[in-house]
Amino acid sequence: MVRLYVEHGCFGVQPVNAADRKLEGADVLRSLLSDTEVLFLDFDGPVCSVFAGFPAPVVAGQLREVLHESGLSSLPAEVQGASDPFDVLRYAATCGPDQLRYVEAALRAHEVEAVMSAAPTPYSRELILEWTNSGRDLAIVSNNSKAAVETYLDLQGIRSYVRVAVGRTEADPSLLKPHPHLVEVACELTNVTPDRCTLVGDSVADIEASRAVGVPAIAFANKPGKANQLREARPAAIVDSIAVILEALKNDC
Repeated sequence: MVRLYVEHGCFGVQPVNAADRKLEGADVLRSLLSDTEVLFLDFDGPVCSVFAGFPAPVVAGQLREVLHESGLSSLPAEVQGASDPFDVLRYAATCGPDQLRYVEAALRAHEVEAVMSAAPTPYSRELILEWTNSGRDLAIVSNNSKAAVETYLDLQGIRSYVRVAVGRTEADPSLLKPHPHLVEVACELTNVTPDRCTLVGDSVADIEASRAVGVPAIAFANKPGKANQLREARPAAIVDSIAVILEALKNDC
């Protein structure tokens, strides 16, 4: 059973469990969506599981090999044990411009390969189609490479439903979420003010980046226990299934 959690007064997200409060939660989400001209979706999580068929720890290991081949014989323990490729990318940024360029290029290539076997998030395709069929724009805002995002959209036959794909186009990881840069670019490219768009993201970094720009955020708690972590970032709402957003959208139309 999917659940909706709604923030009250920005002091914390409270679960909406009682029958008389389910309507309240649904109303809050519908109101948020009705005020939204452009919907921003993070990519890895809300749209698909990028590394479902090409595990992230394997990619991180291959990026470490790139660093070794660049002349770094040893790495800090936290980097050597990292399972997140972006942790290796951020470390590469401290090693010098050449190492960063090599690692980012390798990560981009691995991401494009990974999306070939990425697992679509349940109801993500339906949400994308339903949203654009309502006459409003939709954008992807991702730390993943733009090339990987566009490759996935092409493979799924939904690129025409996405107004813009804002992804990593530069090696510098400091411009990635939680930095607001990508959200700001999405607002500029879709010609929308921050208060007229909403971002759906599954990480604290997504929520922090959107809040820094003034964009309301719906947190997607796609793993058990994740709602507590996302609550600390103070999103406008938390859902545990994209189906909840889709249902609210359909009821609002």
